[in-house]
Amino acid sequence: MSNYEPKAEHKFTFGLWTVGNVGRDPFGAPTRATLAPHELVYLLGEVGAYGVNFHDNDLIPIDATTAERDQILKDFKKALADTGLKVPMATTNLFYDPAFKDGAFTSNDPRVRAYALQKTMNAIDLGAEFGAEIYVFWGGREGTESDATKDPIESIKRSREAMNFLCEYVQDKGYGMKFALEAKPNEPRGDIYNSTTGHMLAFIETLDHPEMVGVNPEVAHEHMAGLNFTHGVAQAMEAGKLFHIDLNDQAFGRYDQDFRFGMVNLKSAFFLVKLLEDNKYDGNRHYDAHAFRTEDYEGVKDFARGCMRTYLILKEKAEQFNQDAEIQALLAEINADDGAMDAYKGAYSADKAAALKAVDFDRAALGARGMKYERLDQLTVELLLGVR
Repeated sequence: MSNYEPKAEHKFTFGLWTVGNVGRDPFGAPTRATLAPHELVYLLGEVGAYGVNFHDNDLIPIDATTAERDQILKDFKKALADTGLKVPMATTNLFYDPAFKDGAFTSNDPRVRAYALQKTMNAIDLGAEFGAEIYVFWGGREGTESDATKDPIESIKRSREAMNFLCEYVQDKGYGMKFALEAKPNEPRGDIYNSTTGHMLAFIETLDHPEMVGVNPEVAHEHMAGLNFTHGVAQAMEAGKLFHIDLNDQAFGRYDQDFRFGMVNLKSAFFLVKLLEDNKYDGNRHYDAHAFRTEDYEGVKDFARGCMRTYLILKEKAEQFNQDAEIQALLAEINADDGAMDAYKGAYSADKAAALKAVDFDRAALGARGMKYERLDQLTVELLLGVR
């Protein structure tokens, strides 16, 4: 892989809200002009993306007239046809409008909860119109600043009721969509319910249709909580629940920075890419990030190209790791198994348990063994630094 150019087979996607970010932050006004959705599609086509994803209101403003909606859809469909971009995923904005200031599905106001369902059904229809197969739910306002304000158990029940309702809606319509739940610990709420991927995996198993629902873990959201993102993704993969993934970067413990993929934690990004590629993840590699506020739209293109290029470089590094004779020999030594413990592996039996309890282990020898992890990690670093 010499030029690291993205191809359709890599399934690199961006949200309209990512390349369409205008550089606004809580302390400063926008630094880039707003581009229409169809203009953003052409931008993504220019940089070589596979697909574009959207919140309902990224595409259709919440207060658009019927005529405005029709024109936006016409322009968007033409841009998709001209560029060949797909729409693999869609989602609903249930966090921006003041109506959702206390949450959507967990709001204490039953009218807000009903409106959230209505808005989501309409948005699912819109996603289905463009062939989206994954529908993501991020509950950005589903939480509290003070636990005096909401009963957390009642909020779990409200969330479950909403997800069950919407699963039934998709089945009734015959859309064939799957849902992916996205966790975040905080921001914009003080504390957000189902705050990590592990929380989401547990919640999914309580639903009426758990087979329809997986997760959409995001690098930045897990790093905000100081967690190892690769481990969370591995848990989701092992459970068969990695339906979608959001790639970006983030300094641990900071606010949600949404940096270009691989910008901050390059080693973490490497192990994530290696996990996805080694296990033949076939889903979309979606970038939920945005360019620095300092950039114009040429800089936005640099940002988008950089996200994809870094992934492809790390993919090549993962292949190099798997083929490096010294690294692989060291891994073989570390994981050596002489078969002496084979009799105790696998499922439980009373005889096996009794036999294992009778084994005389040399505890001192077990503790004295050097694992050679320092050497292995240094070889990994040298590989990433390009000196191997």
